[in-house]
Amino acid sequence: MKVKLILTLLVGITTVTLSPKAWATSWDTDDSHYVSLGPRNGYYIVQPDSALFRQLGLYEAPVIDTASWLNHGYGADALAFRFNRNGVLIAPPAYIAQESPNDFYTRRIGALTRGRATVHDVEALFGGSHTRADRPDGFMWYYALSVYNPFEEHGGGGR
Repeated sequence: MKVKLILTLLVGITTVTLSPKAWATSWDTDDSHYVSLGPRNGYYIVQPDSALFRQLGLYEAPVIDTASWLNHGYGADALAFRFNRNGVLIAPPAYIAQESPNDFYTRRIGALTRGRATVHDVEALFGGSHTRADRPDGFMWYYALSVYNPFEEHGGGGR
């Protein structure tokens, strides 16, 4: 009787663990958030297509999904900067990351002071290879960051 009970539990746990639906719910958690580094310093960590992503209006971000079977694990995260018409940073930068953000970039965007940093400061840190999107109160700059996820090499979670 004990053996049958243990076997039933083992089969049930294995089925739930290996179920694609269980995988989907574990990966679908949205942990987008703001990281405060002081009264005028901080940044957003945003997952693509999250509620915060839409709230911040980051639609033009050059994010490329690493899980796409066409990309074989290669993709792009993005940095987003919102400036007024005079080129002054008016909102905290956003790091749009599919997985964990890279510490190299979070340290640099955290050093930018809202209301004081300009397009020249951002260009000095990240270079001139950005895309631009106009806004009624100014403009956005986006930087694409190449990423590679070896677990997505065969596309879509190993399908």
